Amino acid sequence: MNDSQSELISSYSRAQALEDGVLVDVTNTAKEAGIRLPIAVTRAVWDSCVAVPKGTSCQDENGRLWDLVWMLSLAMRRASGSEVFFTVSFRKGRRNVLTQLKCQCHPGDDLAPVLTVMLPNED
Repeated sequence: MNDSQSELISSYSRAQALEDGVLVDVTNTAKEAGIRLPIAVTRAVWDSCVAVPKGTSCQDENGRLWDLVWMLSLAMRRASGSEVFFTVSFRKGRRNVLTQLKCQCHPGDDLAPVLTVMLPNED
């Protein structure tokens, strides 16, 4: 069977991933940091970086999300290509933990460019 005769078995759209909570839309916050494309973070990034861990004081999700998108915006200014790696420091309990993340620019459901922030081992 050649490519023109291939049958699509299933697909999972970005819209479905956002609806299911597999991706979390952070576009509004990212716009404030100068990022103009639609952007989402994976659930793993949200849970490990944005959600405030138990035992962590003086933190909130809005501030942690701002730190993430601001550091991404700085990394994007220095980068070329469709993938950017960047590091963010987050408070976990009583210590700061450096977390490496990556952001990929790729076609969305309508083929317009979108951004997705994920852990380095995610794709």
